[in-house]
Amino acid sequence: MAILGIDEVGRGPLAGPLVVGAVILPEPWPEWVNELKDSKKLSVKKRKSLNDLIVSEALAVGLGWVPAREIDEVGISEALRLATRRAVKEVQSKKAPFSQIVIDGKVNFLRGTALERYVSTVVKADNLVKEVSAASIVAKVARDYYMYEVESKFPGYGFEKHVGYGTAIHLKAIRELGVCEEHRKSFEPIKSIMGLESNTKTVVKNTTVIGVRGEDAVCKYLVKRGHKIVVRNFKTKFCEIDIVSEFEGKLYFTEVKYRTHDLYGGGLAAIIVSKQKQMRFATEVFLKYHPEFYNRDLFLAVASVSGEKFIVEDWFSL
Repeated sequence: MAILGIDEVGRGPLAGPLVVGAVILPEPWPEWVNELKDSKKLSVKKRKSLNDLIVSEALAVGLGWVPAREIDEVGISEALRLATRRAVKEVQSKKAPFSQIVIDGKVNFLRGTALERYVSTVVKADNLVKEVSAASIVAKVARDYYMYEVESKFPGYGFEKHVGYGTAIHLKAIRELGVCEEHRKSFEPIKSIMGLESNTKTVVKNTTVIGVRGEDAVCKYLVKRGHKIVVRNFKTKFCEIDIVSEFEGKLYFTEVKYRTHDLYGGGLAAIIVSKQKQMRFATEVFLKYHPEFYNRDLFLAVASVSGEKFIVEDWFSL
């Protein structure tokens, strides 16, 4: 009977999910199985080609995911147990038989389940047991792809390069851009950085709330007029766009300006020439991360919001 190999990827990063792979290889083994080894010892290109073979030819492949938010809630040890059980459950749903389970490392994450007695834990199994090697590869490829997608959602952090690990580039980006929702807020140094940020946030809290409420009002205004909101608060180290929306095949980049009164002019008064240059640069950066919009007509726009009820006084393209 076959072996079910299990391995995890993403235990140590500061951002992104924990992913556990579970694989039952075909019998008899095809030739490519001899090329399997620890995913960290393979090039990106080789991992990808082996991953495609595993997914298409293995008897069963399962992935168990625990997102950053859940890791913060339950802790990394419980997250490892959850991810392992989720991966195994997916394998079991495919009805592929196995007689032994090999987990990389020293901990049996299936302890307390009906499968506990079938488990062997083996240190360095990801390089010794082909089924575990396969599990490490599918988990690594799946997680890396996820992190590449995260970079398009939260540009500027370099997720496509470090995939969430605590590199110098990543830490520098966190200090410059702040913490995003993909960061593990229970991990150091994220926890300490957030502690330092909290003092600053108390000072600017009112301004931040006003900004968000103003943007909320403009989003509702645009949606009522047929716009589809593409993204809010697109931010990099160098620029920021409050709202990107799509209407009749055109893309609008809207700067939201709030005024308690109109003594100093409305939104247009705040969009001076230098600001318009910044906005144009921001659209170029946005398109770098979203090439699917290259063929659209692009327009800069401004929305003016005022008063305690956050009334949208005007919105127009520049």
